[in-house]
Amino acid sequence: MASSSSSSSSHHLTKDILNTQNPHQALKLFNSNANLLNPLKNLEPYSAIIHVMARAKLYEDARCLIKYLIKALHSSLEPHRACHLIFNALNRLQTSKFTPNVFGSLIIAFSQMGLIEDALWVYRNIKTFPQMQACNALLDGLIKLGRFDSMWNLYKELLSQGFLPNVVTYGVLINCCCCQGDVLKAHNLFYELLMKGIPPNVVVYTTVIKLLCNEGKMLEAERMFRLIKEGYFLPNLYTYNVLMNGYFKMDRVERAFEIYRMMISDRLGPNIVTFGILIDGLCKVGELTVARSYFVCMVKYGVFPNIFVYNCLIDGYCRAGNVSEAVELSSEMEKLEILPDVITYSILIKGLCTVGKVEEGSFLLQKMNKDGVLANSVTYNSLIDGYCKVGNMEKALEICSQMNENGVEPNVITFSTLIDGYCKTGNMEAAVGFYSEMVIKGLVPDVVAYTALINGYCKNGNIKEAFRLHKEMLESGLMPNVFTLSSLIDGLCKDGRVSEAFSFFLEKSKAGIGGTVTDEFDGLFCSPNHVMYTSLIQAMCKEGQVFEASKIFSDLRCSGLMVDAPLYIVMLKGHFQAKHMIDVMMLLADMIKMGIMPSIAIDAVIARGYQEIGDLRSALRCSEDLAVQGLGILNQGDENEPNYTVKEDSKICL
Repeated sequence: MASSSSSSSSHHLTKDILNTQNPHQALKLFNSNANLLNPLKNLEPYSAIIHVMARAKLYEDARCLIKYLIKALHSSLEPHRACHLIFNALNRLQTSKFTPNVFGSLIIAFSQMGLIEDALWVYRNIKTFPQMQACNALLDGLIKLGRFDSMWNLYKELLSQGFLPNVVTYGVLINCCCCQGDVLKAHNLFYELLMKGIPPNVVVYTTVIKLLCNEGKMLEAERMFRLIKEGYFLPNLYTYNVLMNGYFKMDRVERAFEIYRMMISDRLGPNIVTFGILIDGLCKVGELTVARSYFVCMVKYGVFPNIFVYNCLIDGYCRAGNVSEAVELSSEMEKLEILPDVITYSILIKGLCTVGKVEEGSFLLQKMNKDGVLANSVTYNSLIDGYCKVGNMEKALEICSQMNENGVEPNVITFSTLIDGYCKTGNMEAAVGFYSEMVIKGLVPDVVAYTALINGYCKNGNIKEAFRLHKEMLESGLMPNVFTLSSLIDGLCKDGRVSEAFSFFLEKSKAGIGGTVTDEFDGLFCSPNHVMYTSLIQAMCKEGQVFEASKIFSDLRCSGLMVDAPLYIVMLKGHFQAKHMIDVMMLLADMIKMGIMPSIAIDAVIARGYQEIGDLRSALRCSEDLAVQGLGILNQGDENEPNYTVKEDSKICL
């Protein structure tokens, strides 16, 4: 009886809602009975009020109620069941208040909630073509889920049914091109929009600017930005944020700040996204003091830092090696009840491992697990790398096992790190074992894995196996980097095969030995290039090929790469052995010009050089200088040479 009474009262309420004179009366009536309603038992009153609001074009209110129903039903019913129930309830209400536009609101609500399959089901089952806003919501919903092909297919289908895209549609389509990185298609759509006489709005312009920024085409992005300013509307905050972010990505910090100042002069207050872009950009170029000042002044604009902003600062301090400041920031963040996420922990663990505090990193992983934050492959790989770098392979394997136990699959980086670790500890058998396991698991070895093995074989004198791997690497389509080639050249030199090393070096640097080496390898770190040069110069001097060594040294100087004290020492020894005294003097003058002042190590080499060529007066003068520095060098062998250090107060002896 109670159920029958409830059903009857719901039916009466539905009739009363439909009979009201205006939507506000209907809404008042519905709200006064809301506590008696249960969507799981009867959807009739809900259907009635949604129809009334849709008919009165109160679409936002209608969508809010639909979303409430979806949430209420989704928590208790199977997937898609809620969609069918709401659709049927709306479809059953065949009265004068019935409006097909209600289904457009239903499509938009499902699309905005990410329930795109339900939205598509409604679209396929309605008898009338949905309004434009619903079509745009469907297209946008597919993009948000990364279903780009489905979006284009649906768009073609809509066009075939007579759909006429508006400026919002074009904004959605260009955004899809942006997500896919298809600049040409975006340009074509933009010009299609103009050709149809549809004036672009700020959203369309901003979407095109974002695409151009992503492609690094900042001049074109600026041109588009000027078009907005010259038009009838001002750029919005999102436009400024996109352009600033583009300049920061190109390391054009000054221009990024000019855009920021322009934004302030246009009376647009920065939001959390703006500060995130500023702080992240500044941290990435090492401007931590400036980044911190913007972090502090956020409050002035009523903006409070979020997890992203804190992570940017923490990462900046870790990159700069100031891990203690990064840890302090994470503590400050927790006091403000902003809980660290997997990114925060991963940054801190990597930072600690980089400065050799691996055990602290391990402790942080335990804290992370205790706090219920699930570690990902980045977190585990950072810790594995930390243990590998300190040679603790047992601990590295322990973390790898822990990774497996917690359902995180070791990836290419994990295996490459372990291979490199075992190679550096001289355990080639274990390194090859992990390489084999990696291949068996279907993972494709990367440049790091190959380079680690090649370097390991070279260090162990197995040049043949190193070059076999180099060949395999090329055949698999991987391009060796400067680390790979440095290892091979160094290996050949240490094996006494200097001519082969030199030929290989020439072959791999397209235009000879000069600065083009870095161009070929896409500007990768100078240190490995330096290793190539040093290995060749050292080997050639040892073989008595001082002229060839001088040529390489000269090319190294012209290339813009760093020439350090140990390399000058190698060249000094070579010239002394060849008795090229003018070259010795020129080299010493060049060294001072480069800002490298004589050190104990350099003075010792010069003293010994003079002694070996029989110039005892100069040798004695050098030994006196060394005695003043508290070190007698004459008559000592090479094995007792001091470490190469630079002392700015040392004198040169000639």
